[in-house]
Amino acid sequence: MMSKAVVKYINSLQIKKYRNQHQTFVVEGGKSVSELLHSDFELQHLFVTEEFYKAHARTLDSGFRYEVVPEQDLVKAGTYASNNAALAVARMRPEAPLKLGPTDFVIALDDVRDPGNLGTIIRIADWYGIKTIVCSETCADFYNPKVIAATMGSFTRVQAHYLDLAAWLREQSVTQKVYGASLAGDNLHALQLQPQGIVVLGNEANGIRPEVAAHINTLIKIPAFGKAESLNVATATAIIIDNFMRNSQGAS
Repeated sequence: MMSKAVVKYINSLQIKKYRNQHQTFVVEGGKSVSELLHSDFELQHLFVTEEFYKAHARTLDSGFRYEVVPEQDLVKAGTYASNNAALAVARMRPEAPLKLGPTDFVIALDDVRDPGNLGTIIRIADWYGIKTIVCSETCADFYNPKVIAATMGSFTRVQAHYLDLAAWLREQSVTQKVYGASLAGDNLHALQLQPQGIVVLGNEANGIRPEVAAHINTLIKIPAFGKAESLNVATATAIIIDNFMRNSQGAS
């Protein structure tokens, strides 16, 4: 059974201030915790139900410190309305230096504040083998529980870097091709795109900020065939990245 102190500590990690203070974050649910166990993240706490233990006994007994607890303890400590699997507290990775090579392909997000959208974009990046996402400082926090949940474990394979996006793009645009999603852009279906460079997507309501757009080489758009006013930014990311990857050999 979890102690009151541990429950209080885990609850506090729902707030960015305390995540940064402790340099830890919460991972909930069977899929995400299972991915975490096979990653290079360091675990601070690991709580599992009897059901999860039976399904993952070989992995858990290979060197992890864990405690078997009832489902209600996981619900009390976490954010899920129900959780019959597992909950972990992991240490944040130290942010590695961001250096792009001439053939690298990254996603850059400008003021994408919705945690669900950010988490879905991380999952999309993982699907297409993109390892790096660059975020403006106003984007949702990578370690927000809602972001982690939406990634479905992809947070273990994708790195996010938070920085002054306009200043960074000003430097990158000298050597990198920088694309930006805009309704004023060229039809991406008519372009011969290669998965290299930087693709910038902005806030769904306001688009890419002018100070960021100033450093974009090429504006691109998804052509509309109906009357919808806009696309969700995560949906737009998937469509755009898929068009870039069309000429790349992918896994079956």
